Amino acid sequence: MRYVSTRGETKPLLFEDALLAGLARDGGLYLPEAWPKLSPSAIADLAGRDYAETAYLVMRPYLEGDPSLADLEQVLGEAYSGFDDPAVAPLRQIAPNMFLLELFHGPTLAFKDLAMQVVGRMMNRALQRRGARATVIGATSGDTGAAAIEAFRGLDAIDIFILHPKGRVSDVQRRQMTTASEANVHNIAIEGNFDDCQAIVKSLFNDEALRDGLQLTGINSINWARILAQTVYYFTAAVALGAPGQAVAFTVPTGNFGDIFAGYAARAMGLPVKRLVIATNLNDSLPRALATGIYEPRGVIATSSPSMDIQLASNFERLLFELAGRHASRVRSLMEELRGTGRFRLQESELRDLRALFAAHSISEQATETTIRNFYESTGMLIDPHTAVAIAAARIEGEDPSTPMVVLSTAHPAKFPEAVSRATGVLPEQPERLRAKLGQTERCEIMPNDFAAVAAFIAARTRASRTGVGA
Repeated sequence: MRYVSTRGETKPLLFEDALLAGLARDGGLYLPEAWPKLSPSAIADLAGRDYAETAYLVMRPYLEGDPSLADLEQVLGEAYSGFDDPAVAPLRQIAPNMFLLELFHGPTLAFKDLAMQVVGRMMNRALQRRGARATVIGATSGDTGAAAIEAFRGLDAIDIFILHPKGRVSDVQRRQMTTASEANVHNIAIEGNFDDCQAIVKSLFNDEALRDGLQLTGINSINWARILAQTVYYFTAAVALGAPGQAVAFTVPTGNFGDIFAGYAARAMGLPVKRLVIATNLNDSLPRALATGIYEPRGVIATSSPSMDIQLASNFERLLFELAGRHASRVRSLMEELRGTGRFRLQESELRDLRALFAAHSISEQATETTIRNFYESTGMLIDPHTAVAIAAARIEGEDPSTPMVVLSTAHPAKFPEAVSRATGVLPEQPERLRAKLGQTERCEIMPNDFAAVAAFIAARTRASRTGVGA
């Protein structure tokens, strides 16, 4: 299996090379050269298997012919051993034909753990095989940074630098990142928003001399391995509800379009996904694109669901590649138009295909708070604001009696105590693993929204050399 760039101007790579490269050198994102297919019988055979075994069967086709395949079974066993629910991603019924997929049972209480615990181990093993070090960089609107730091902390082959927007993540999210004491962990608070952080990360990758000199690799959802690991819970949920004989719909709270693109990937593999509902907060570039055919990111609005305070959804480029019939020249044209004018318009055929599978709803702050409160009053369950956005969007989408709706619950309510308490009057109980972290000393560098300053900071602290990665 080889991986191609959405912009078509770099050579195809094997999985391990794409894993370590993160972003393609032409600025594009990696995707498999062709989607591997699981037959209906193979999907049915996933029923009753534990999560790590299912993950192995879903992910294995993407690693055929790659050195990482030999590590995969052990990596997955280790990655999911620390989750506090034996199902890893349990499914809970919350209404007739509606289910909550709980993705917050990992070390940092957020869905990013399901991929990051895998990716960190994969990267470390790949680098050790090559006798190399790497500099991992990432931008976070909250949960990615905490999950990445938890996965990479203390690894000898990797130094990790995480950028987050100063004052725009929750107190719990910040402290989960900044209380890591390991010397290979570096937190940078940027005086700007998430899109500013993401722009700096992309600029670091696009500077080839810097990229090679620092041996940069990325762990945002621009990294294909992140998306791949997230496809697994679409399979476990759908199979639990009767797939492949039963089609399933999913509502996904998303900002960067990575988590919902994993659902698209699962469907491309043969999972019967009838509908993918994009749930966003007030940062509504994706709902507007579906409504008008015009993709036009605007200024980021701070909300109570900060992990979705994103307007420039990087992974939308992967879907554009698919909508354009995998014609990289079309994607390059759209990205150039976006860079030059701040917007682009989809062709009628592209918009038609987009609407055939996806729906999108933007949820206000008032509706988010009301959903948290009403859900608690009707079920006794506390939910975080991101989950509330998804539940509200699923309700707008409406019930299809023939198709179960799975709503992705992406974070534990204790990560957003102020928003949950404001809505319900109840302060979420903090799990022990969270309490243990929040009392520790913080380490964080506050920096201006300045590419050169961030690049100099990283260059002065990374231990990576010029040899070994070779991607």
